[in-house]
Amino acid sequence: MGHTHHHHDHSEGNIKVAFFLNLGFAIVEIIGGLWTNSVAILSDALHDLGDSLTLGVSWYFAKVAKRDRNKKYSYGYKRFSVLGALINSIVLVSGSIFIIIEAVPRLFDPVKPNTEGMIYLAIGGVIVNGLAAFRLSKGHSLNEKAVYMHLLEDILGWVAVLIGALVMHFWDFPVIDPILSVLIATFILYNVFKNLREGFRIILQGTPSDISVEKIHATIREIPRVLGVHDCHIWSMDGSYHILSIHLVIAEDLSLSELEAIKTETKHRVSSLGINHTTIEFETDAEDCIKC
Repeated sequence: MGHTHHHHDHSEGNIKVAFFLNLGFAIVEIIGGLWTNSVAILSDALHDLGDSLTLGVSWYFAKVAKRDRNKKYSYGYKRFSVLGALINSIVLVSGSIFIIIEAVPRLFDPVKPNTEGMIYLAIGGVIVNGLAAFRLSKGHSLNEKAVYMHLLEDILGWVAVLIGALVMHFWDFPVIDPILSVLIATFILYNVFKNLREGFRIILQGTPSDISVEKIHATIREIPRVLGVHDCHIWSMDGSYHILSIHLVIAEDLSLSELEAIKTETKHRVSSLGINHTTIEFETDAEDCIKC
């Protein structure tokens, strides 16, 4: 049986910083949105407030995910970070739908907002979300990737708001405000659905998209005294920590030291292909495999 490979994890600290940055600026946005009478600002305020709440949930689950395995969770708590990512995504879907419902009526009855205030808020939004996204840009877990994607969307959204505010500041074209809201919400929905799909793939124990089963089979077959491989199962705990269980067909009459050498070589080879935890079962050619 393989052993767990530990690696240093900064996800908790990164998400913590992003949480406080987002929460503080979301409060500023709500006040600023009411002041500027901009549905685009209020939409982003609602989005950022939802992000802040889910960042708090993600922060909590990132802490839980670092706990060691026990009798209750034999593989540990890594999958709790996936749960945080799913909650994050579901809240964003709900918020985006709400934004679209609120913005559509203004497409037909636009109200000109305070464009100067929008410009200042948009610049602040780019800076604050940029700092938070930078902290998470090198994250590896699905939770960090989900949060980073949301922050990146926020930056793009604020850039769009800034451009729209500049246009409305010099030209009388207030319909840009609700148009931006709908475009931002649609873009968010598109990316969140991709995240949800990956999250459900992990929960349903699908083969990780960055792992090639064919390469794993081929590299193991190259090991001397290994006659074949089968009953290969690969799944992921959190989108970055991948697990493999596999049956190796070997030549008969091998000593324990020879089997240990094959096992060590197998783990080394699959580790280079992205596998973090490996369980190996040996069989002879004459043995009937009981697949599970």
